[in-house]
Amino acid sequence: MSIQPSNRFVDPTPWVDDADISSPERADMDAPAWRLMWHKFRRHKLALISGIFLLCCYLILPIAGFIAPYTPNERSADYLYAPPQSINLWHEGEFIGPYVYPITAKADLENFRWTYTTDETRPLPLKFFCKGGTYNLFGLFPSDTHLVCAPEGASVFLWGSDRLGRDMFSRILYGAQLSLTVGLIGISVSFVLGITFGAIAGYLGGTPDWIINRMIEILRSIPELPLWLALSAAVPSNWGPVAVFFIISVILGILDWPGLARSVRAKFLSLREEEYVRAAEMMGAKPSRVIRRHMLPNFMSHLIASATLSIPAMILGETALSYLGLGLRAPAVSWGVMLNDAQNLASIEIYWWTSIPMLPIIVVVLAFNFLGDGLRASLDPYKS
Repeated sequence: MSIQPSNRFVDPTPWVDDADISSPERADMDAPAWRLMWHKFRRHKLALISGIFLLCCYLILPIAGFIAPYTPNERSADYLYAPPQSINLWHEGEFIGPYVYPITAKADLENFRWTYTTDETRPLPLKFFCKGGTYNLFGLFPSDTHLVCAPEGASVFLWGSDRLGRDMFSRILYGAQLSLTVGLIGISVSFVLGITFGAIAGYLGGTPDWIINRMIEILRSIPELPLWLALSAAVPSNWGPVAVFFIISVILGILDWPGLARSVRAKFLSLREEEYVRAAEMMGAKPSRVIRRHMLPNFMSHLIASATLSIPAMILGETALSYLGLGLRAPAVSWGVMLNDAQNLASIEIYWWTSIPMLPIIVVVLAFNFLGDGLRASLDPYKS
């Protein structure tokens, strides 16, 4: 009895001697690196949502004055510590569009607090694309057009007002312009210093490496908070808000570069032994060109992930300094400055909405951390 071989695993395609076998990979495996990274990043749902949220936040910054109903320092003596108001659409079963009820303040001299009564018999429709306080659109063009304004005889405090009758919602939008920008400026300073010193130490070695390592150790041996306080206290009190903002951003960047410099140095110590680096050196390439064209691109994925994780630390640093009164000061508006006005725990217990600026800080910092985790996972070639 003879056993016939099975044809189940035999390729029926006839063999051709001149067949091209130089590119046996499939077409879908020949995608560019950025597409593979995007495919991996999309699977990290939390990071994707965080990235979209942060993108929307930064797109809103140039038009924050248009969206805000009031200007940041616009006061109303009739609405001190006004509670948050709701925007309604229906009144007694009838649709009348977005409206608010007027509120009236009354001083409670027995408990030493402001109380408000709502007149729910008078729905007042909101005004859209209306004239209000002046602001700079995109930071350049003066404008007084707002998306929404309060009707005559009423207010629109979505998140309440503070002790001076200023709208919390509007101030949070204006505060985002400084609080979110300080991280970008700080990380730019940090990256310039960290990459420069780290690349010099890792690529050249020897005496430059020893000097830079001693600088890093000295800076990292000093506690951060006292150093922040000392440098911020050295800023002249008569400087304007813009000058103080840039100085605070530069201070945060200067104090953040040692960690990045160590990472760059460690990576460059291994990269400088690679064959393509040696080949570039033998062909006469200058050290600056070798670092810029051959070594940094292989380290760019780590730098991108590191940037997204460093920005929230700088936002928290500015918030802490402004909260302690050593960072940005009034009339500048940032989330830290707003929290500085809410230091009185007794006031927060009565007027709880004055602590609302904590929420955007928490949400933005978490979003940056989730985005950094997603980018680090998608840019890591050893993770599938």
